[in-house]
Amino acid sequence: MEIFILILSVPSFLVLHDFVYYCSGKTGWMSSFWLNAIGFVYVIILPWLFLSNTETYNNCCTESAFFSLDHRLTPIILIVLCMIAYLYSSWRTELAPPLTEVLINCFLVIAVVLNVFIGLQHKEIGFFFVMHVPIVLHFLIQIAKNQLLFLSETDLSTYEIKSTGEKIAVKVLKLTIFKKIPLLILLCFPVLGILIAFLLLFGQKPDSIVRAFTDTYKHGFSQLDDQCLNSICPGGHFLNTIAAKGHNKLVKPIRLGRRAGNIIICNRQLLISNAFEDLLQRKLPGMHKPIRKVYNRIGGLIHRYYGAFNHKWVSDSIYILMKPLEWFFLIVLYLFDKKPENRIASQYIDKNECQNLIKQIIHD
Repeated sequence: MEIFILILSVPSFLVLHDFVYYCSGKTGWMSSFWLNAIGFVYVIILPWLFLSNTETYNNCCTESAFFSLDHRLTPIILIVLCMIAYLYSSWRTELAPPLTEVLINCFLVIAVVLNVFIGLQHKEIGFFFVMHVPIVLHFLIQIAKNQLLFLSETDLSTYEIKSTGEKIAVKVLKLTIFKKIPLLILLCFPVLGILIAFLLLFGQKPDSIVRAFTDTYKHGFSQLDDQCLNSICPGGHFLNTIAAKGHNKLVKPIRLGRRAGNIIICNRQLLISNAFEDLLQRKLPGMHKPIRKVYNRIGGLIHRYYGAFNHKWVSDSIYILMKPLEWFFLIVLYLFDKKPENRIASQYIDKNECQNLIKQIIHD
């Protein structure tokens, strides 16, 4: 991944350099061929690879869908339309009709905003700056190039202006770039409204563009992370994890914890069980390995039929059945660990938070 980011950083700096040129009202430092070639890679090839390799399912244990499965059509259509607007703007040699020209510029502006949100959805700052910032700059450069092309047309009489809409479009195109972009942003709303109305015919919803980002797991704008609480993943503490999902009055959850990057609900039974395993692994690693192997097989069976265990009354039953083992684990901890409560408290919390507790345990 680091090599990939390093390779992409070189053309990123070249694009940034050209963007500064265009902001000053000059043509870019790179030739149009190389700028378009780099833009084709960033704006067409890389997004296409991204869309073709994104997950098409939600999984709390591994990678999940980047866009909501029910709403992903809306951002995909938007991305494709933005690609078309970029390709057309990059390779055309003359202006389109006024309304078409304004529409193209609207999609270039939409592309800028959309890429910012997609970058934030990734949650990786380095990836955002190396991947999405150059894409945003390419679209902004293209808007500036469209402006320069319009200003270079000395004879606007070639425009066959027949309607009021075309007259308004020409006035928009005549504005300076800093006045044009805010107005284009406002014009993006009716454009998006028409597109959303069309996509309703294909099962999308009016708020699909928002829910495509929020109805996801483990991404920047995800709002469904709570559905991954206590998800049963291979290698997890399966039975106690299920037991912790029972009715609160019985299982008595204490706090949230983190396991393998996932947020889980922790009650005392789960913390004691994991503390016992931690003690066993440290004191008797030879005994721990075969026990863990058998337990993983049981967990794999549970994971395969997890739907049957996803009921609170089942969790309550498992919690009650595990009570004798919990008491046994607690007795062992108090007999063979000088600070058992420290070990119990340090389970499933951030390493920085439990660093002092772990040092005390190891020291003793």
